[in-house]
Amino acid sequence: MRIIEQTVDYGERAIFDLDEFLGRPLFAHLSTASEDGPRESPVWFLWESGLVWSIGGQSFPRNIQRDPRAAIGVVDFDPASGVLHHVGMRGTADVLPYDPDSARRIIQKYCGPPELWHERFSDIRTGGCRLPMIRFVPSTIVMRDQSYTVASRR
Repeated sequence: MRIIEQTVDYGERAIFDLDEFLGRPLFAHLSTASEDGPRESPVWFLWESGLVWSIGGQSFPRNIQRDPRAAIGVVDFDPASGVLHHVGMRGTADVLPYDPDSARRIIQKYCGPPELWHERFSDIRTGGCRLPMIRFVPSTIVMRDQSYTVASRR
């Protein structure tokens, strides 16, 4: 994995930490190639040891098995404060068997402790889920801090 750009808009070094940023409960947008052209979808994810993990759905596993090239984008934007951070990654993905521990950590990142989870996640809480796991291995990463100062209102 190589960080090829780590800047703010004006060429200065980015001021946010990659691990802290990817640890936030933000959506990643996973892009793959399908038979009908590019496919993109927001996913919940887990960043661990330089890898991105997500729970597979219907089309992503098929697309990845056909063509493992993929891209991920993650944005944190708060218009009230002007904070705008972006991480873009290119790399490859593969489809692995369901891992209940990783799946639980993904849902916990977004929903808190298991006792607070919505019933739609009960199969993950109980270990009954059988969806595959998607493992994304970034080859390049771009980090951009495009934050700006919000004008005060009088």
